[in-house]
Amino acid sequence: MQINQFKWFLLLMGGLLTVNAGEYHYNVSYFEVALDHFSFAKNKTFQLRYLTNDTFSKDDRKSPIFFYAGNEGNIETFAQNTGFMWEIAEEFGASIVFAEHRYYGKSQPFGNSSFDSPEHSGYLTSQQALEDYAQLLVQRVNPKKRPVIVFGGSYGGMLAAWFRMKYPHLVIGAIASSAPIFQFTTECGRFNTIVSNVFTVGQGNCSKNIRQSWDVLKKQGATQDGLNALKAKFKICDSYSFTKLKAFEDYLNDVYGALAMVNYPYSTSFLAPLPPNPVTEYCARINGVYNDDQILDNLHNALQIYTNYTGQTKCLNIESAFDASMSGWEFQACTEMVMPMCTKESKKSIFPPSEWDFKKYSDDCFAKWKVLPKIDMATTAYGENLKYASNIVFSNGLMDPWSGGGVLRAPNDKITIIIIPDTAHHLDLRASNPNDPASVIAARRLEKDAIHKWLEQENYV
Repeated sequence: MQINQFKWFLLLMGGLLTVNAGEYHYNVSYFEVALDHFSFAKNKTFQLRYLTNDTFSKDDRKSPIFFYAGNEGNIETFAQNTGFMWEIAEEFGASIVFAEHRYYGKSQPFGNSSFDSPEHSGYLTSQQALEDYAQLLVQRVNPKKRPVIVFGGSYGGMLAAWFRMKYPHLVIGAIASSAPIFQFTTECGRFNTIVSNVFTVGQGNCSKNIRQSWDVLKKQGATQDGLNALKAKFKICDSYSFTKLKAFEDYLNDVYGALAMVNYPYSTSFLAPLPPNPVTEYCARINGVYNDDQILDNLHNALQIYTNYTGQTKCLNIESAFDASMSGWEFQACTEMVMPMCTKESKKSIFPPSEWDFKKYSDDCFAKWKVLPKIDMATTAYGENLKYASNIVFSNGLMDPWSGGGVLRAPNDKITIIIIPDTAHHLDLRASNPNDPASVIAARRLEKDAIHKWLEQENYV
């Protein structure tokens, strides 16, 4: 697993969400921004999309702006799936702004050729995106210098934290949910360790059987006849030429990571139609004592939780566990967002052991994108020490695999840490639900308290 691992990061609140059309309303606008903010060599510009709603705003200097730092996906999906911002906007009399990240959604600097070559795609960086947001605030949406609170989940949470750190004169505080800003230097096996724990604790024989399934699959997939039998058993689409087992193994890796991240207490269509507590539902179907044939039968049955919960899917497309374009994030993962991933040898792991091989990773990136990753680019740009940062709330659910790279301890008394023991990925940013655990309700209350405090500190109340 090398570049493919970063499909997981596209689940970080990215453009894979299902939009509940019409739930939240906004105006769609475009803002002309420079292609390259940090050079005078070129004057090219492009249109950056953003969404606004002023329903609750008093449009005076004390009325705050809630600004969502768009991440890897269509900005309208974020607007429809970040209900927390909408729910508290009236209480604060806030305007709402969702800014789209360059090279995602409709904010394509070179249109359909934006990823044709490094000459086009090379302007896709987090630093360029943050400057887009800064210019949008200064030139368009905040001429009265109202207080700005920036929000974000996952990569968007990273951007929110970095925005506050890099532009403290433009934003007075940041709500950074499930933001793994330490993932660049975190031990490479931590993500998969947390995924394994989610499938182990309280799940009976589930993790044991998943571990056993890898050997059974390897044995079955050693010949083309065996691969053909697997293709028939798992109903892999006929259009896919199934000649190597690794593609199916990578797919299963993606599914386990995805299920752990969206292990929510209520039904969602976040990545796919899923029941409440999908990991428990998955494990309930692969929880017995089985021989090799039974392992595969029950693995197929369990997989339906993710791939065919509605019963409408006719065949399994193993080319991607996610229904979205991977281009933008794959490019970022091959340039500035290098996050080492591996699996340590362990009887508790549900995954076969794998090493982090930066040379292979780099070679794969160059073969696909004609670029070489810079492994320390993000840590150099944003730092690894937060002791000088202020007015940031970092929230993490401990069932979220990305919490391993999150900020779990406060480096000073101006940073707020919220640990949510029993939740998965950025549940606190989603809209309220009757099945929300008390820990999430409490987290949202603390986040509101932080916003009130920041506004008071700046004399905006």
